[in-house]
Amino acid sequence: MWRRLVHLDLKGAAPRAQYLEQVLPLLRALGATGLLLEYEDTFPYTGPLEVLQAPHAYSPEELQALLSWARAQGLDVVPLVQSFGHMEFVLKHRQFAHLREVKELPNALNPHKEESLALVKAMIDQVMALHQDLQWFHIGCDEVYYLGEGEESKQWLQQQNNTPQKLCLSHIKAVATCLAWSYPMVTPIVWDDMLRGISEETLAESGVPQLVQPMIWDYATDINVEGKVQLIEKYRRCGFSKVWFASAFKGATGANQSLTLIGHHLRNQLEWLQVAQRSPADVLEGIALTGWQRYDHFAVLCELLPVAIPSLAVCLQALKNGGFSEKVKENVENILGMPNLEIETFMSPGLGTFPGSSVLTLVTQISFHLKSSVDELLERNRYSTGWFSPYHRKRKIIHPIIVHHLQPDAVRLFSKWSAVVQDLQAAMEQVFPRCAIEEWMEENVHPHLQKLQEVVEDLDEAIRAQN
Repeated sequence: MWRRLVHLDLKGAAPRAQYLEQVLPLLRALGATGLLLEYEDTFPYTGPLEVLQAPHAYSPEELQALLSWARAQGLDVVPLVQSFGHMEFVLKHRQFAHLREVKELPNALNPHKEESLALVKAMIDQVMALHQDLQWFHIGCDEVYYLGEGEESKQWLQQQNNTPQKLCLSHIKAVATCLAWSYPMVTPIVWDDMLRGISEETLAESGVPQLVQPMIWDYATDINVEGKVQLIEKYRRCGFSKVWFASAFKGATGANQSLTLIGHHLRNQLEWLQVAQRSPADVLEGIALTGWQRYDHFAVLCELLPVAIPSLAVCLQALKNGGFSEKVKENVENILGMPNLEIETFMSPGLGTFPGSSVLTLVTQISFHLKSSVDELLERNRYSTGWFSPYHRKRKIIHPIIVHHLQPDAVRLFSKWSAVVQDLQAAMEQVFPRCAIEEWMEENVHPHLQKLQEVVEDLDEAIRAQN
């Protein structure tokens, strides 16, 4: 049986530990065998690394509790610590800015400095110290943008036979060797995108295939099955003993996506099942179902975890059962307490019984109706556009009869949405720290609710001016 890891991307809207405690038994019931924990700035780093902690970072006690809950559910834990690209959460800090590949850009680590490797080792050591009996450790290494564009890299690349590919491989090898030296029982995993375009010969000669397992990622609904099968064969010929796949259950259809389109992610799993069927059984270690929370450290939030749990359920069950049938769908509905789960649209009627289901219901309501109802009142209501335009509002001019037509609707709509938002706030407080709630509200609610509040206040002021 191949392993199924659920990726928790904690670099945005990291759920409270108590919420994750409720979710882990559900993940196990749905078919997960482990967790891929991408801590980023939520890990309780100490000493010179303490600056990496976000204000909402987990405490050591919370993480130890989470890891023990995972063990109790029989879930493997694979930590993920970026060690090359996507280092913004480290390199944005003044203390570490001198370790950037390109001076102005905080995303990639300079692979030429000994201090870079020392930094990565210090991060890995602190994460390792909190974990027990690990079999794998994910060292990231995806999307190392602008590699080779730093001053030291430019000089290095001028030397004979040096290439950006060899530069990339030398850093991956250094990190993997460092990990193997300190933790010989732990196998490093890397994202494979930086390896795909490298020739077999260069890969084989680098020594990297003997040190790491590549995780081949593709989140599309058409992943080119034949191309993936050939890529796996190439990796085997180079000397990689095992490979992982990575699909997505959320966070892959738009940087500011607020609702998860289950059908897209289900089709992605079914594509990976085809790749698995056409690959040698002994080469596949497992699959990680990624659930991105931000596209990178500086991006907005995409779908929140409770919003995407039905998608995760469908995806896990499809992978566990080798496909998706009516029977599998019924099983998902029973486990989630969601009759009539919609796969191809965002609207599933009724509230589920899974942890955080009220967040899904209220986020769906807001995503579908808040902006449209405000736009309807302000841009398509004839009294609003004809007799209470921005010109009128600025000068506090209004015909008394228009007040009767417009004010009740505006007040009613504002009261309705204020109540919904209050309910969502209360539901989110069970799941997220305050900073995550504030960020989601500021992105998705406040711009529209504020417009509504302003029109209600302008109506009041215009009436007072008339009197």
